[in-house]
Parts: sequence; C-alpha cells; structure tokens
Amino acid sequence: MPFWRLYYHIVWATYNREPLIGPELEEELYDYLTGKVVALESILHAIGGTPDHIHVVVSVPPKVALATFIGTIKGSSSYHVNHLPGAAGNFGWQDEYGVVSFAERHLPQVIRYVQRQKEHHQTGRLWGLLERVGEMSPDDQLSG
Repeated sequence: MPFWRLYYHIVWATYNREPLIGPELEEELYDYLTGKVVALESILHAIGGTPDHIHVVVSVPPKVALATFIGTIKGSSSYHVNHLPGAAGNFGWQDEYGVVSFAERHLPQVIRYVQRQKEHHQTGRLWGLLERVGEMSPDDQLSG
C-alpha cells in the first residue's frame, strides 16, 4: 500500500444558497456523506456547516482525482436527499466549490473551525475566502 498524507478543506453551497439544510436534514446528510467518503476509500476528519453550505475536512488518496471525489460526493448526496421519503425533490448544490490543501500540523485547527461552523457564523469569526464559495468571480480564484 502506498504512503500518503493529503489534507483538504472543501466547501460547497446549496443551489442559490437556499437554506435547505435544516436540523431535520443535517444529521441524515452528514451520515450519508460520512459513508460515501469511506466508500471512496478516503478519511473524513470533520464535517460541519450552516443551512446554506457545508464544509468537509478529508484525506483523499492520490489514486482518486480530487475533482472526481468532490463531484461524486456532491452528486450522490443531492440524489440521496431528493429520494428520501417525503422529499420535495428540490435539493441541489451549486456547481462551484472551494478547496484548499493544508499541512498535517494544521489539522486540529481546521477540524475545530469546521465543527464550529454555526458558532463562527453567529460571531462573524470566519475564514473569508472559503466562506464566499458560490459568490466568487473568476478574478477571485487562486492562481496556481
């Protein structure tokens, strides 16, 4: 088995940033995403969000293209939510997403930030660039 240590903080928003992730859906959605990440042979370190967007901290093996990973978890989770009993069928994600990689030494700090999303949004203590996903213009993108 190859050795790898890759850490990503990924953020994406609901379609039109509608507040679709209420308390009744949040646990179901997070449980589904947790299982999907494991099924993709990846490691979920943290998940959190607000009614209109979600953050995940993951380690994705290098054999899985990151764009494919993100597309798979976004697409399959919206399908799952729309097929729950009693679902209205109007749940969806915006096409855009934000992702940053970070060093292992920052993992505890990033996990805390993601797990405390609701608190950070109430107090306004946000990591700006990632919180603006879905509102960004092409000029705001990081060059690489």
